[in-house]
Amino acid sequence: MPHRIPVICLTHQQDKRCHPGQTSLAPPERTRRRDLRSLCANSCKHFRLTILASLLLTPTLLVSQTKPARPQPIPNAATLLREVVTHQGQLDTLRENYTYREQQTIQRLDSHGRIQSSKTSDFRVFFVHTHEIDELIGKNGHPLSPGQQQKQQRIVQRLIAQAQKTPPGHSTGGPTVSISQLLAIMQLSSPSRTTIDGRPTLLFHFTGNHHASVHGKAEKTLRNLTGTIWIDEHDLQVRRLDAIFDSNLHIGWGIFTVDKGSTFHFTQRPMHGGLWLPATTHVHLIAHAIAFFGYRANITIAAGHYQVFHATATQLPGAQLVPPAPTHPQK
Repeated sequence: MPHRIPVICLTHQQDKRCHPGQTSLAPPERTRRRDLRSLCANSCKHFRLTILASLLLTPTLLVSQTKPARPQPIPNAATLLREVVTHQGQLDTLRENYTYREQQTIQRLDSHGRIQSSKTSDFRVFFVHTHEIDELIGKNGHPLSPGQQQKQQRIVQRLIAQAQKTPPGHSTGGPTVSISQLLAIMQLSSPSRTTIDGRPTLLFHFTGNHHASVHGKAEKTLRNLTGTIWIDEHDLQVRRLDAIFDSNLHIGWGIFTVDKGSTFHFTQRPMHGGLWLPATTHVHLIAHAIAFFGYRANITIAAGHYQVFHATATQLPGAQLVPPAPTHPQK
């Protein structure tokens, strides 16, 4: 009789019977199979519990690890303003190492806000004894004629002489006002903090201090402004200023009046060493004068082409320039 090879029945049912021609598992073999299935089931159960525990604990760990640091308190407004004025005064001398170009556009408007006329003027700006000197170099896209250049040089020489004998922080009597002069006649309130271009920035509401001493008509004009000022917290420099005239301002014994509602917007950009220089100025002027019905204009001043002087104690027209470093802000 030929030898019969036993066939193992591997069914999952708990049925001890096998089909004809098959041999049932021996008891020890069934025990080992059952133990293996039990071990696998328990391992899978523990694995699922481990994954579940990790998912439940991960948010807690992340929250504890990423808890934000407590923000620094906002400085006292009066104290900060004194620090900014002092710091600005220290940096004003650094401005004498810079020159840049400004293009001024004046659009005359009618009573409905429509443009009646437009003209542009180009200036080279530099500083003497911390005071700004604006040298006219072109009009309406054209350079000055030789005669106009000679006249402008005489004006600039006169402005330089006036600046050299005027103490820093005082007005030279011209139409420009420095940041230091502007800050000196401000009162700050309603502080808050924001971030601009990744830099922490402090915001304040401001009003002009009508009891502050002023030097010249330009400073007197700014006492009627109210608005918002943005101060770069790291460099303690004015980044932006938005203001509006909150009342009529009479100039020249009432001959000329700047009307309530005129607006003023000003921005600066950073240079090297914590110094910031003017970038843009926008003025919406509403005014009237005796014998004139009224005057409305949009005035825009855009600065650029920043260059560096060879450092000297006093800058004069025609001083040699060196190219700006590659890291200087673009125009």
